[in-house]
Amino acid sequence: MLMDDVMPSLPAAQQLLIPLVVIINASAGSGYDAQWVQSFGSRFQVHGFEPVVTLAKDGSAMIAAARQAVADGVKIVVAGGGDGTINAVASVLVGTTTVFGVLPLGTLNHFAKDLRIPLQLDEAIANLALGVHRQIDVGEVNAKIFLNNSSLGLYPDIVRDREKQQRRLGRGKWLAFGWAVLAALHRYPFLSVRLHLNTGRHARRTPFVFIGNNEYTMQGFNIGERTRLDGGTLSLYVAQRPGRLGLLRLALHALTGRLAQAKDFDVLLAPELQVETRHKRLRVATDGEVTIMTTPLRYRIRPAALTVIVPVAANSAGNPSALADVVLKG
Repeated sequence: MLMDDVMPSLPAAQQLLIPLVVIINASAGSGYDAQWVQSFGSRFQVHGFEPVVTLAKDGSAMIAAARQAVADGVKIVVAGGGDGTINAVASVLVGTTTVFGVLPLGTLNHFAKDLRIPLQLDEAIANLALGVHRQIDVGEVNAKIFLNNSSLGLYPDIVRDREKQQRRLGRGKWLAFGWAVLAALHRYPFLSVRLHLNTGRHARRTPFVFIGNNEYTMQGFNIGERTRLDGGTLSLYVAQRPGRLGLLRLALHALTGRLAQAKDFDVLLAPELQVETRHKRLRVATDGEVTIMTTPLRYRIRPAALTVIVPVAANSAGNPSALADVVLKG
């Protein structure tokens, strides 16, 4: 059923169904109609839920739906989409007692993968009933949250160029991304930054700065993954003046497990940091979405700020010391 529909009286046998709000990113596909919503909702009902489904056309609609759910006292809010959708809905739930559920319907689904949330839709829905509540950290830059990472330099430029090609030339996402990468490597701009963290200052001239919510694996074939999201720290990765071949060399170091020995690559951990640059405004990517922000950029970790439903096995493996996890039906 849609958010705007009038809820009919339920039979007595269904009175114990647990209500939840499901916010779906409907901007990337078609075929979302009343029949689809009814079929989609039945998948939740077999697990004891009564879903109210909102088909959101953009980020603003997602945020508005999440805010309304929190205001209505809904205990569980679920987001279905890619990392951008997950970020938009989670940004409203951070710091509240509302529990967050994730349906990974995007292309990459980094957040879901790091929490070991199933990528198959029916399994992800089952996880909402069978999983446990786990408090995780979120990152924040100038009051904007990120669940995965934030970056400066090459990546925001690539995203901006990719979106222009999609909008103006009608290219597909991956084709546009490939051309945007080639264009960025051709320009290969450097960014001069001053990094303040752990009472120290570091001046760097670099093509990119990458800040993660908790520490990323930067070596081997699991590169780009996180083993935990409750370590209470930001991770900073910055390359020092590498040329194009230097970037390739860093990638090879990572794949061969020798990135820690690379002299032109810094890895630092801190609960907060500040990035200064001569630019008054800077493009900043957060979970793949690009925003223009006023400098300096103030980053901080917000420990245990978001409660997420995760699989039991993932919780015990990724957070063996957790004491506050609660079984959903307990």
